[in-house]
Amino acid sequence: MATIASQVVLHPTVSQGLKFGGTTLGRDKAYRAIQYFSRFYAWFLLSRSEKEAAARWNALKTHLATARKLLRLGKPLEHLQAALKAALVSGPAGEQITTIGRQIGYFGYLSFDALVWVNAVKFYSFSSETGVKISKLANRFWLAGIVLSIMNGALKSVRLAKEERRLKRSMAMPEKEIGQEAEEEMKLSTILASRDATRHQLVIDLLDLWIPATALGLSNMNDGVLGIFGLITSLMAGQKQWQSVNGKK
Repeated sequence: MATIASQVVLHPTVSQGLKFGGTTLGRDKAYRAIQYFSRFYAWFLLSRSEKEAAARWNALKTHLATARKLLRLGKPLEHLQAALKAALVSGPAGEQITTIGRQIGYFGYLSFDALVWVNAVKFYSFSSETGVKISKLANRFWLAGIVLSIMNGALKSVRLAKEERRLKRSMAMPEKEIGQEAEEEMKLSTILASRDATRHQLVIDLLDLWIPATALGLSNMNDGVLGIFGLITSLMAGQKQWQSVNGKK
């Protein structure tokens, strides 16, 4: 019995899970996945008139959303730093501008989202009208950040595709030194990795876009669809974090 228990507790997957959960980002993505599944499942239960069960899942969704706001209290400064660093690094103008704008958008979103948390935990109570305005501002900044991220991803994808074609044409040319061939293969590998990461983020952004858009009344998607979208993007981002903390590509 002890052997079976030790095999379970000391299993590599459990150790990897502890590493993942030991990071703030890992916990946030896990909470987010459960939060958006709860949003979907509560909608599903309500569609079947199971109000009591739906209330439990709605409560879980609300509490996880509040907990995640607490986890992100320091994040606005991270995005502000990222915006400043992007401004100091030279690069394609379109990509640089959209990167700076995206980081400022997320800074604004998380700053106002922190005020939503302050109001939710009753540390400081805003009037209902002010609370609604703060929530709308948070969603506007979030939507702006996502739109700019999509623009950045589109511009970067076009640039990487051009670089990939140019490099492949160069690699197809005969009579090259061995060192030059190895260098070109390394460059191509870097471009392909960057392309895959950019596409991965684009998919996340294109799905997440509808969450603030619906909150602002710009679309009319129901909680079932938004819950599924949020669950998918949470798992995608969580997978990336899992690979990062466990040293996988």
